[in-house]
Amino acid sequence: MKKIPVYVISGFLGSGKTTVLVQMVESFKNKGQQVGIILNELGDENVESHLFQNQKIYELLNGCICCTIQEDLKQTLHTFIEESEKNSVDVLLIEGTGVANPLEIKDSLLHPQFIETLELKSMIGIVDAGHYLEYQSVFASTREIRELLKDQITSADFIILNKIDVVSQKEVEKVSQKLKKIVKPTIEIVTASYGKVSLEKLVEQRQFVVNLDGKEHFEEHDHNHNHKHDHHHNHHSISALKIEDVPPIKKDKLEKWLKGIPNLIRAKGMIREGTTEVSLEIQFAANHLRATPLSESQPKTVLILIGYDLDKLAIKELYDRAFLENTLS
Repeated sequence: MKKIPVYVISGFLGSGKTTVLVQMVESFKNKGQQVGIILNELGDENVESHLFQNQKIYELLNGCICCTIQEDLKQTLHTFIEESEKNSVDVLLIEGTGVANPLEIKDSLLHPQFIETLELKSMIGIVDAGHYLEYQSVFASTREIRELLKDQITSADFIILNKIDVVSQKEVEKVSQKLKKIVKPTIEIVTASYGKVSLEKLVEQRQFVVNLDGKEHFEEHDHNHNHKHDHHHNHHSISALKIEDVPPIKKDKLEKWLKGIPNLIRAKGMIREGTTEVSLEIQFAANHLRATPLSESQPKTVLILIGYDLDKLAIKELYDRAFLENTLS
């Protein structure tokens, strides 16, 4: 089944997220593609929905995707997937609030419920060149704002330094240098006015989910494009590693195995515990495993590992020894 590509747009309040979103929607429409949009607002009304007339919009109000209404986001994704089958939606764009942590949005998209139908392509971060230095000042902002800004920037795969028309070239260079100090060297930073960036840049695939058997997800690209992305991917850390058909395992043994994986940040999935037929949804974070019994036994078992610079070969060796030789069961 062809997966629906997803792009997440994040950035602090007033950075120009909606402007970029509108331009992406128009570009996709001009290519004859149907666009689905998830908009999140902190208030009880979205005053910008008029900008997306004749588009399928899902509104999440009175909260932030990353905290108070994350369960609503998951439900909205379920609804979107069901309706997209009828409406033939070609792409999904998600805009979080200006105070959203994009990692929480990414976390939901990589959940086993959605990873087979939605394909996260890129996390696009937008920075306001006119106010970034001000927000970094201890006299003009709070520690919470500074930490949030850093989280938004470091979670992005592609950064747009926006609104350069309102500052001097010297200030643009100063902001650029500060951004480069906190992101990986592989992260591309482009400058823009009014959020104008080519669609080709915006839609480039920068997120990759890799199966343990080494197969990467390039079903939608032709051979030449595959080669381009293979080369691009070799210079980036693997963001997610998927393991399918996981043999039954006890919770404590699984937790021990997960704790032994270097650079692992999160893990999630569905497993069967030991020799029972009970299916569990598992969440692993901060070196702690949480398992929740599912109301119905699930025929499919899967684990998704999320981390920085995950060593696929080493993990496969550990997995084969631990699971396939039943040393942890």
